[in-house]
Amino acid sequence: MGQKNSGLKPRVITSVCYVVIWIALCALKWCVPYTAVQGTNVYWGSLGFDILFTAISIIGCFEFLRAIDNTQGEKKISPMQRAFALAFCAISVPLYVLTEITMHMGFLGVACAFAIYVMFLSAASVFDHNRSSVKGTISCVFAMLYCGALPVMMAAINHLTRNSMVAILVLFMSTVFTDAGAFLIGSTCKRWLPAKLAPQLSPNKTIIGAVGGVIGGIVGSLAALGVIYLFGGVVGGDNGYQLLRFNEVYLTFSSNFPYVVSFILIGLFTSVLAQVGDLLESAIKRECGVKDMGSLLPGHGGILDRFDSMLYCSVIVLFSFGTIII
Repeated sequence: MGQKNSGLKPRVITSVCYVVIWIALCALKWCVPYTAVQGTNVYWGSLGFDILFTAISIIGCFEFLRAIDNTQGEKKISPMQRAFALAFCAISVPLYVLTEITMHMGFLGVACAFAIYVMFLSAASVFDHNRSSVKGTISCVFAMLYCGALPVMMAAINHLTRNSMVAILVLFMSTVFTDAGAFLIGSTCKRWLPAKLAPQLSPNKTIIGAVGGVIGGIVGSLAALGVIYLFGGVVGGDNGYQLLRFNEVYLTFSSNFPYVVSFILIGLFTSVLAQVGDLLESAIKRECGVKDMGSLLPGHGGILDRFDSMLYCSVIVLFSFGTIII
């Protein structure tokens, strides 16, 4: 019992610190005003999240490449290839932010950089073939996509021209509530409904736990909407009313689709992708023969162990807030 509690304590402390840091970054983003620079509004408070996403990209790439080293030489990666992969992950988020603020071409800038770095990786594989392999090169490309491109999606959410604050809240709260719902309902009901979700990848995950995660994701998305109701406001569309605004942070709807239903759907798909991302991380760790991707976060493992779900959720959140639903 004592060993169990000793393992639970650092996990709880890390979780509390994680939530506190996220709330602090949300407060910074919400409260720090923007400055007009050459006709573009630069939201200085958003840079806190950009720093976090850059750190996730760099540390995540380092963890991924280190895990690949455990595959007993099957995927050889030369030092030059490792440097190129880490370099892309280091510049991906800052490059997006810079090109998006100055030219509104963030994704184009990152796409061009990705193509250039892939060519560098290929050249390194050719000229340093004794210390590299095709599988290793493909692993580096995957690391650049997984650890470099997906954090760019989170940065894009952070710099949406509308509803950015709301989208950040949905990204955070949906993933946290998905984990909580899966754990609470899964641990409570697994004795009666023990059917496994993916026994070869994660023996402890059950189907009923996945259902609990979906419920949690929906609750988290609606909770984000509730935060905006309490501290911001909702305007526009055919809804015909306007609530109190705080520091010009409010939710704007441009479609006739009911906004509560919109948030339920976002929470639903976000929770599904969160669990897919978690299972993918389990598959990567099983393939590499490691228990955790790192040890940076006591009780949780590495950066990728903590943010794997959020990386995948960022795609659906960006798609929802940037295109069709809101």
